[in-house]
Amino acid sequence: MIDQVRRFNRAVTQRIGALDDTFLARGRPLGQARLLWEIGPAGRDVRDLRARLDLDSGYLSRLLRSLENGGLITVEASEADGRIRTARLTAAGQAERAELDRLSDDAAASLLGPLTARQRSRLVTAMAEVERLLAASAIGVSVRDPRHPDARHCLLAYVEELSGRFDGGFDPARSISAADHEMTLPAGLFLVATLHGEPVGCGALKFHPGAPAEVKRMWVAPSVRGLGLGRRLLAELETRAAAHGVRVLRLETNRTLGEAIGLYRSAGYHEVAAFNDEPYAHHWFEKALGALGKTGCECRPSGPARAVGAGSTGSNPSGFLPNATFA
Repeated sequence: MIDQVRRFNRAVTQRIGALDDTFLARGRPLGQARLLWEIGPAGRDVRDLRARLDLDSGYLSRLLRSLENGGLITVEASEADGRIRTARLTAAGQAERAELDRLSDDAAASLLGPLTARQRSRLVTAMAEVERLLAASAIGVSVRDPRHPDARHCLLAYVEELSGRFDGGFDPARSISAADHEMTLPAGLFLVATLHGEPVGCGALKFHPGAPAEVKRMWVAPSVRGLGLGRRLLAELETRAAAHGVRVLRLETNRTLGEAIGLYRSAGYHEVAAFNDEPYAHHWFEKALGALGKTGCECRPSGPARAVGAGSTGSNPSGFLPNATFA
């Protein structure tokens, strides 16, 4: 498998001209050309460029300096915050970007040209799938303070989405609490998923000594749904829960959130009798995690499974995002 990935990388870099000193015969390497594209007509903050392209700060500074010396961009401090620098295209930079855009279209056409219609369709379809899988592999998941701006972004999006899906809206104050201190070690933890520096998902745990832990506040951004991030977040929460000695995880679901139930069942969750009085819940699930972790919690499953209510189309936990979050 590793050999195949490396062969693919060699084939692509050669075919698109990434090995040439002057990308598309414009007298500058691919890195500089890509940076012009990312800056775009509206300009872009340098820190956003660094995150978007996953570039080392020193290397990005050298690329920007080269483009600035060539009269293609300006880099200036933000008027609102002097710590933030913004790169903008000059008139010459806009013209160069337009020419690179035209040449890139020609290069793409030359790649497709020798192929039959069926081969072109297969190649473009395969490219789209590879792009999505590469995006999935670029997502990072880490523990964050729930007060961090990335965490706040996710929590706000979570509440807004549930408010639009639940009958009568969603008020976190009426729901069982998931306060900042409850999602911070040692009481719990909060995970944030990021892609190119942008928050795209979250999930949390609430620990209860001597009792099952709770899964809360899972959300996945619409832009990355279908990449398996919901399943990955759930698995990561389970792993971290087990490492803290949790033997059973619980979550409750709302009947209007139908798409997550397949994930829970496939991940080993079983529907059980209600274990709390969550006002937004209609179904309750739990999963035994198996071996003891570090803290030696002796929590056990609470009882027999309960069948899904008649007419239910599935469910999603009140701490989970609805619809195409999980795929």
